Amino acid sequence: MGARYAVFGHPVAHSLSPRIHAEFARQVGIAMEYVAIDATAEDFAAAISSFAAVGGLGANVTLPHKERALALCAHASERARRAGAANTLIREGNEWIGDNTDGIGLVHDLTERRRLDLRGRRVLLLGAGGAARGVAPALLDAGIAELWIVNRTADKADALSDALGEPDRVHTRYPADLPDIGAFDMIINATSAGRDSGGLALPFSLAGTRCLAVDLSYGEAAISFLAWAGAAGCEHRFDGLGMLVEQAAESFARWHGQRPDTDPVFAMLSAKADALQTAD
Repeated sequence: MGARYAVFGHPVAHSLSPRIHAEFARQVGIAMEYVAIDATAEDFAAAISSFAAVGGLGANVTLPHKERALALCAHASERARRAGAANTLIREGNEWIGDNTDGIGLVHDLTERRRLDLRGRRVLLLGAGGAARGVAPALLDAGIAELWIVNRTADKADALSDALGEPDRVHTRYPADLPDIGAFDMIINATSAGRDSGGLALPFSLAGTRCLAVDLSYGEAAISFLAWAGAAGCEHRFDGLGMLVEQAAESFARWHGQRPDTDPVFAMLSAKADALQTAD
């Protein structure tokens, strides 16, 4: 039994994080226990406290708790503060330190693994929750030209835009405005629509020439958005599996001081996903 780590979410049974971190630990020769813990919004704070009480040294946080996680932290990294959300918790003494590795994970996947240039792109971000908050600052840092945020509740989109502090590059719109805001070079689905409601109704006019479409979810939850992207003519279409592996590697590095090699882990998970789709 090694040091204790976990991923918290609701639901979380589907999470690939325990498998990913087990592979990382094996790769670098570290003994660690990493489990998935399901906690509702009401139970999250108590679950984190209980985990710390039994020796938990670090945690990943997924939907829907990333903003709550930041509120529990005594200190936070600049990227977590900019995002207003934490997906990585580090135990120091009797306190939690918060970080957010989602954005750097997404950018690393797209620019290093996929060899895509994000600079100068006009980007549409669908959603303004914890996942969207995690990636928005890193996209701006990567040199995109414009970020347009569309969310079901306008106040959350406005709050994210205000937090980013770049009014010349960041804009918000209502979902009803989508047919009239032009075409984009990159469209990111950071909503949970693919998980719980059967997908988004989006106009094809959003997809510009050679558009890049990314769903921050992976597997089944990303199917409907990526199907839309294919029908809309998007040249590149990716789910969030690569981002998941890269953000996990950044979390692992925060906990253990060394960043694992992500390529073999991504290849393994991709092969398994392809096998499952073939079986279906």
